[in-house]
Amino acid sequence: MKRKEYGPFTLFLCLILIVFILFAPYFLVKPKFDEIIDKVFRREIKWKGIITIWDYPRLDITTGYKYSWLRNKIEEFEKKHPGVFIEFKALDPDFGHIEIETAIKTNTYPDIAPIGTDYEIISKGILVPLDQYITEEEMEEYKIQAISSVKYNGHIWGIPYMMEPYSLFLNLDIFNQMNVDPPKNGNWTYSEFVETLKKLTYDKNKNGKPEIYGFNSYIAPNSYNAFGIILSDGGEIVDRETLKYKFYGDKAVAGLKKLVDLKLKHKVTPENFGANSEKEAFRNFVIDKKVAVYPAKSSTVNSLKILSRNGKGFNFGVANYPIGELDMPISSGNLVTAYGIFKQTDEKKLEMCIEFIKHLTDDESQKELYKQGVFSVKKNVGNIYKNDEIMQKIEKSLPYSKPIGIHPKWRLVDDILQSQIRMALLGKKTAKEAIEEAKTKIKAVE
Repeated sequence: MKRKEYGPFTLFLCLILIVFILFAPYFLVKPKFDEIIDKVFRREIKWKGIITIWDYPRLDITTGYKYSWLRNKIEEFEKKHPGVFIEFKALDPDFGHIEIETAIKTNTYPDIAPIGTDYEIISKGILVPLDQYITEEEMEEYKIQAISSVKYNGHIWGIPYMMEPYSLFLNLDIFNQMNVDPPKNGNWTYSEFVETLKKLTYDKNKNGKPEIYGFNSYIAPNSYNAFGIILSDGGEIVDRETLKYKFYGDKAVAGLKKLVDLKLKHKVTPENFGANSEKEAFRNFVIDKKVAVYPAKSSTVNSLKILSRNGKGFNFGVANYPIGELDMPISSGNLVTAYGIFKQTDEKKLEMCIEFIKHLTDDESQKELYKQGVFSVKKNVGNIYKNDEIMQKIEKSLPYSKPIGIHPKWRLVDDILQSQIRMALLGKKTAKEAIEEAKTKIKAVE
């Protein structure tokens, strides 16, 4: 009987079948093909799993999107670390801090959030101190303002990412229409500031109500756009050594009175200043173009540039806050953003979280901060705004920027203080009465 011969392809299929039968149990127990590859090539896998991060939107001027920078960084990191997945949740710009507070109370917080400078959260003991994960060489890379903002009780609680100061934005079209010059070198005294705003407040229809106002802003918790005026006479909100509230006395009263006088005495603001919302104030300045001077964060530059790009903008410039008795322009707010890590039970996961944050804050990321209209926290990144005159002017104000919120009960302090500031602007209390009432209520809860 003639033996049947099999071709090479048939023999290969038979071999594959035999291998599958022999190793089928292994495949059933270890179904993930990437793990098999890791074993075959002996690739080192530090940790696998999901890392959750919550963060706020930051407009990228090169794309027009608010989350493109973070999504790109996540994609890069996941490619470098197979098996690691970054789960991202966007925080609401206005209520994100409430989302984080609620998550803390319900024990549903993420692994990473931009809370590395939040003294109230830090004081709860739910963050990981990062001292042992940041070398002395890495610490030396940071600007003093940046690294000092994440220090509390002798430990480091976050890795700084960016600096975003407040500045005064000017509608130069209104300045030109009214034949008013912006301040030379961006500096003006309070009296010069007031006189300029009076010239810019214009009753075109002669009906007793201006159509254009010199200044506008808003008052709300977690917003410090008006504090450059309030603190211009040397008042300080919190003592940095004792972390106790100290915004009272003559300097505090004088600073608040300067803000209140803009509305009630000099009549250079809309009547609803103090009762208006952020969206209303921003719309008055950006869309309606009825306000000449508006205080806002540096990233507002990108919003204005995009509007101009779409034919809906105006010529704009920037200036410092008016100089008061402190004899220098002051900008105050949450200057530094830093990522913190909530406590972890898995050391390997913690190390991966730290590696991810360092990826978000590496030198290449710092060089691209111009896309967001903010500033680097590192010393040797170089001039990322060498072709942007407006951002260069804002950058010069960084040494005059004061951090705010360095209090273990800052949310409560902030709510009380902002409420009293609003009462003064609405004419329901004098500046002195508002300052004294804030002091009494805050001291009772400290």
